[in-house]
Amino acid sequence: MDFELSDEQRQLQDSVARFVQDNYSFEQRRAIVATEAGYSEDHWKQMAELGWLGLALPEDHGGIGLGPVETMIMMEEFGKGLVAEPYMATVVLGAGAVVHGGSDAQKSAILPAVAEGNLKLALGFAERQSRYNLADVATTAAPIRDGSFKLNGMKGVVFGAPSADKIIVSARTSGGPRDADGISLFVVDANQAGVSVRGYPTADGLRAGEVTLENVEVGQDALLGAMGAGLPVLEKVIDLAIAAIAAEATGAMSHLNDMTLEYIKTREQFGQPIGRFQVLQHRMVDMFIAHEEAKSMAMMAAMRVEEADAGERKKAMSAAKVQIGKSGRYVGQQAIQLHGGIGMTDEYAAGHYFKRLTMVDRTFGDVDFHLKRFSDLS
Repeated sequence: MDFELSDEQRQLQDSVARFVQDNYSFEQRRAIVATEAGYSEDHWKQMAELGWLGLALPEDHGGIGLGPVETMIMMEEFGKGLVAEPYMATVVLGAGAVVHGGSDAQKSAILPAVAEGNLKLALGFAERQSRYNLADVATTAAPIRDGSFKLNGMKGVVFGAPSADKIIVSARTSGGPRDADGISLFVVDANQAGVSVRGYPTADGLRAGEVTLENVEVGQDALLGAMGAGLPVLEKVIDLAIAAIAAEATGAMSHLNDMTLEYIKTREQFGQPIGRFQVLQHRMVDMFIAHEEAKSMAMMAAMRVEEADAGERKKAMSAAKVQIGKSGRYVGQQAIQLHGGIGMTDEYAAGHYFKRLTMVDRTFGDVDFHLKRFSDLS
């Protein structure tokens, strides 16, 4: 299997790396996430101008038509700077749902605006009782007249919801709780009557929201894909997001390793740099190995996320998510310990990277969940 990047992919990697270097020092990021929006609108416009927002979108709907490997390259560099713009929420999750579930009319109406940076999306799939079960949907969509629907329910931890113009939500149109059939996807305007969003910062400084739907009326054109067939689309999009977030985590681990190595080279104890102590050298080697294991699995995820066999795709994504969770926890814990007390402070970057890695582990299913899913599929 060829793991070498093409010239075009290296150019993309260099471009994103320069963006992160120029705009995402630790101090710059702290200032960005402290704003009300939690991200920079100027950065978002720059991403649109560079073509990044349309990178993985179809060419016939305003995108560039590249794939998960290019998304992996970009997300890994984003992870090195803990980039705060809602790329995952809008492009991977929201636009991903439109790409894989929407009609041509819906794609034409939504995707070009996303690529141009004029439309932000969010995907509401989790509920209080659902944990990581995508089929556990209590939100309802009841038919009312002329093919219209009335939505009622609540979606929790909707990434990017506070800044989203449209929110794609899963709702049950038939069947019982946790049935795989009967789940439909709807595109809802965030400022529509009956829609309320309670935004908040997550532990890693990003933004999410609780979305409440109270007698929200939508037309037939809001239905994304076939009625009752939304779960396979949702599963595909979440697997794409797992591949993307795995790459982001490897970027965060890489930067954390570099920070820690530089620190033990300069931090002195007993009259010499602590990096000279063999036991700390061994721990740095273990951190390096953990990162390399995670990176290999992230690359595998990017190359197998478009597997035609849904079962094989899910197994690959679960295997990657397990390794990402284990490696992220190990690298984060070791980095904090090797930095000593300063690693625990909010004024130092190490803790922020560990927070992000911890959130990555919990997003779209933790280690225990994916170990069980892999086992069930084997």
